[in-house]
Amino acid sequence: MKYKQINLSITGCMGRMGQELIKASRKEKRFKLCSITEYKKINKKIAGIRPQLNTKDAFKKTDVIIDFTIPKCTFEVLKIATKLKKRVVIGTTGFTKKEENLIKNFSKKIPILKAGNMSLGINLLMYLTEITSKSLGNKYLSKISEIHHRYKKDYPSGTALMLGKGIAIGKKKDFYNLIGKKYLNKKNFPYSNKINFNSIRKGETIGEHEVLFSSGKEIIKLNHQAFDRALYSEGALLAATWLMRKKPGLYSMRDLMNF
Repeated sequence: MKYKQINLSITGCMGRMGQELIKASRKEKRFKLCSITEYKKINKKIAGIRPQLNTKDAFKKTDVIIDFTIPKCTFEVLKIATKLKKRVVIGTTGFTKKEENLIKNFSKKIPILKAGNMSLGINLLMYLTEITSKSLGNKYLSKISEIHHRYKKDYPSGTALMLGKGIAIGKKKDFYNLIGKKYLNKKNFPYSNKINFNSIRKGETIGEHEVLFSSGKEIIKLNHQAFDRALYSEGALLAATWLMRKKPGLYSMRDLMNF
């Protein structure tokens, strides 16, 4: 199916993912980068475009906004996007349960695709996590470990939490009631009746995630390693293209992949 050129806006243009998205979108002929934004005023051009603040003027000509920022900025963007009837791809992580519900409310008015991770492989891993959790049942305890670069502030990562939801879905339990302890930079951490998380921050690691299930007699491991941040930007651009055909609603990469 041929698409008309998609006008694209990228928020958080000075961030790592913002930079990756700008670079990736310029290689894709189906996209026209019409605006980039940042939370503070930037006086230099990036990729020939002058960054703007998140305003109606910044987004008025766009078709899709891709947002990899922080929750406060995401809601700033969603408020404007709702008024302008613009589609939004959210790669931001670290939302509270209350904030997740607010995003659902926004999705009643505009199409939103939200994913803790835009990688096709990670979304397949979540699907496998659900199946494994359902198959093994409550006799197996579980835990999740993740490694990211030393600059990543939030922990556990959005992807780790996403995988935790996969475990909860498999058990047909509420994820927020299953969240256990959140460890940082531990060499070893225990299983429990809840889901414990361990986050390691070191070097330039792009992303490693592992879901473990144990009965005490055996351990099952599901894991994923990312070697190139471009896979996230490519996934986000794929999401933006897919969202062009959708009505208001809250979508995920799972919907895109048709699991």
